[in-house]
Amino acid sequence: MCARVLVAEDDEKQAELIRRYLLREGHQAVVVHDGRAAIDEVRLIQPDLLILDVMMPETDGLEVCRVLRRDYGFPVLMLTARSAEDDLLLGLDLGADDYMTKPYSPRELMARVRALLRRAQRAQRATAGDNQVLRVGDLVVDTFRHEATIGELRVDCTPGEFEILTAMAAQPDRVFTRQQLLERTRGFDHYITERTVDVHMMNLRKKIEPDPRRPVYLVTVFGVGYKLTGSEGTRPARSDRAR
Repeated sequence: MCARVLVAEDDEKQAELIRRYLLREGHQAVVVHDGRAAIDEVRLIQPDLLILDVMMPETDGLEVCRVLRRDYGFPVLMLTARSAEDDLLLGLDLGADDYMTKPYSPRELMARVRALLRRAQRAQRATAGDNQVLRVGDLVVDTFRHEATIGELRVDCTPGEFEILTAMAAQPDRVFTRQQLLERTRGFDHYITERTVDVHMMNLRKKIEPDPRRPVYLVTVFGVGYKLTGSEGTRPARSDRAR
């Protein structure tokens, strides 16, 4: 697929290398060199994917991600020279979909780009048979509209959070291991661990649970992982939505 990709990288040589690889793969590529320009360009062109360096002038990549996640759901691939786990988890916490640490292989970068774009494309062109409204208690996950609600309140999810929530809502009361859920977030960088899932779960609980410290939906199964369950006495239901 041909995609519009925005590259926000302050190292001009590195940015040009990424641009050339993207063009070789048939994508359109726009390059900016600071965080403020990245925010402005996103609002102008609304890209299909953002490749975002963390260490940039004006506004750093973490703040760019935080700002953009309020309004946009396209995939974000972060680049960073810092490999500390806490830094990586912070990026995921703010809404990044994948992380690569420098130095990296341009070929691997393109593989990550292809994977993220495939995921976004599947979400956009789901067939009528795949479009579903998943209900677990008061939680509703609409895969056609890519929306989630709890009661009357909308739940704003990052793409990774939404994929985890969809997988769990499709099989309520099934216990998922962290590794099984990690595979649904596209966090394949070897620095990213199963703690990534804990971050997503913590964020989802803040958005869904009446009291995140005492979850009734996203329940921990000690020694195994997590499960999504309805309120006591509520039978989880599932219905299809046609276009």
